[in-house]
Amino acid sequence: MPEHPPSVREVAVADAAALDALLAQEDTPFVVRGLAAHWPLVVAGRESAAAARAHLAAHARPRAFTVSHAGPQAAGRLFYDSLMQVNFATAQEPLAAIWARFDAAEAAADGRLVYMGSIDIPGWFDGLDAANPMPLGERQALASVWIGTATRVAAHNDFPHNLAVCAVGGRRFTLFPPDQFANLHLGPLDNTPAGRAVSMVDPDAPDLARHPGYATALAHAQVADLAGGDALFIPSGWYHAVDATAPFNVLVNYWWRDTPRWLGQPQDALIHAILAIRDLPEAERAQWRALFEHHVFSGGASARAHLPAEGQGILAPLDAAAASRIRAFLLRSLSR
Repeated sequence: MPEHPPSVREVAVADAAALDALLAQEDTPFVVRGLAAHWPLVVAGRESAAAARAHLAAHARPRAFTVSHAGPQAAGRLFYDSLMQVNFATAQEPLAAIWARFDAAEAAADGRLVYMGSIDIPGWFDGLDAANPMPLGERQALASVWIGTATRVAAHNDFPHNLAVCAVGGRRFTLFPPDQFANLHLGPLDNTPAGRAVSMVDPDAPDLARHPGYATALAHAQVADLAGGDALFIPSGWYHAVDATAPFNVLVNYWWRDTPRWLGQPQDALIHAILAIRDLPEAERAQWRALFEHHVFSGGASARAHLPAEGQGILAPLDAAAASRIRAFLLRSLSR
């Protein structure tokens, strides 16, 4: 098991057009040093945590923010307790009250955790995105900000592509290819710290007797250490563990899909298949596996080839109207 996985490759980006081209053609992670070094938020963060918080506060909308917090016993890890419940509490508070939590954490220096995860920038901040812009071409990206003390987030993946920008503090990403999911020993799909199944392995103290596949996962890992202004591209499906390494850290990330927004979420299909197929007798599961291959994983061309175009129904290539009909059909079916 390698003690030091190799670093994620670094690329140079001359301008917005070059970044657009890279994001369109690459399917493995890469780092761009200093991509956002000019941001006022990054400049403020170099000055101090207080200056960075002042910049954020100047753009904050007058509404409550979601904050997670835990005492020193969590050791900065957003995870589960011994009963498989999350090991942190969550509250809705004004930003001033949350900043007071950060002040107290910095004064105490006892490892207490304060964390604001996946805060939608346009919804909670006015003009923050314009003041700290990221040119992404025609991509309709969801922009979010993540703010916290020194924290550790277990390996997980996201369906959209992700451009993650370290704005304040430092971030270490440990990345794993999508095919390593079994070796990461993922937790439950429905009881998660933040909506995605996470690796149950503690990367700082892996128990290989309990999680033997992790040695293989780590052999395929890459690491990216980011400072203020650096950016990391995480392609769809890549697993990533994230350590925020400074007393105060801010990450801005952009999620987007290359497929239309009206397509469904594959995770929903997985959960529905667990409900409807997983516990069937083996012979019946084999029948459904063949049907899924024929209709879904093959791309579906052979399933509709013998039908006239006007009679293919949802077997035809999907458009927004067909997706809407499928959703309505599923809602009726699931409500029975």
